Amino acid sequence: MRRLHLLSAAILTLAACKGGEKPAPTPPPPPPPPMAFVTVIYNIPKDAKAFEKYYWETHIPLVNSKAAEIGFTAAELTKFDATLDGKAPTYYRQAVLWFPDMAALEKGTATAGFKAVGDDLANFATGGLTAMVGEQTNDASPLLSGDTTAFVTVIYNHPKDAAAFESYYADTHLPLVGKGAAEMAFTRAELTRFARNLDGTPAAFYRQAKLYWPSGAALTAGTGTGAFKAVGDDLGNFADGGLVALVGHLTSAP
Repeated sequence: MRRLHLLSAAILTLAACKGGEKPAPTPPPPPPPPMAFVTVIYNIPKDAKAFEKYYWETHIPLVNSKAAEIGFTAAELTKFDATLDGKAPTYYRQAVLWFPDMAALEKGTATAGFKAVGDDLANFATGGLTAMVGEQTNDASPLLSGDTTAFVTVIYNHPKDAAAFESYYADTHLPLVGKGAAEMAFTRAELTRFARNLDGTPAAFYRQAKLYWPSGAALTAGTGTGAFKAVGDDLGNFADGGLVALVGHLTSAP
């Protein structure tokens, strides 16, 4: 069928040229669907040492064993070190499984493998957790490049007026981040919006934004700049539902 389609297109083009008319320009391809994700944000466990032991020795090997069945294309495991102002972290860890799009996510989360992973959470997440589904809202290509060793993340609560939030976020806040990008020297930015909790109930949080640096030292330098302060000072102009700002790092082993 595809060969017939291409042949028909060639005939139409040739006919147009014979008639002295230039063929119509080919419209650009539609943009790819946004990448989708499942994320688990872990509360502080009752026993962090026991959590870490089970997490690395049992849970992560279980996830890896089910990866092909679930069909996620990337996984990110992070640990929160502190709030941005240096206090004890509000949450303990975050895990993100990335899928090419929401359709792939829906298929993957319906598998027996994903159910086995979900059923295992109660065996170690003694502080509780929040599991959500969402989509990336900026260009997905940075997921494939850029150092993600250390990061600052902002987890936004639901705003009083989502439309007003989105308007200010797109028209003012993100351009401010872009303006200061070179000074802050972050290596990747990731913007996401939560669609719902994993169980289908309304999402516990609204959005998340993450800026990544290649090291803790680079993060410290970047967050000490005037550009970063300007970005932080701007949050109060639109995040009227509140937020949590955390510092963390990527973890790939115990």
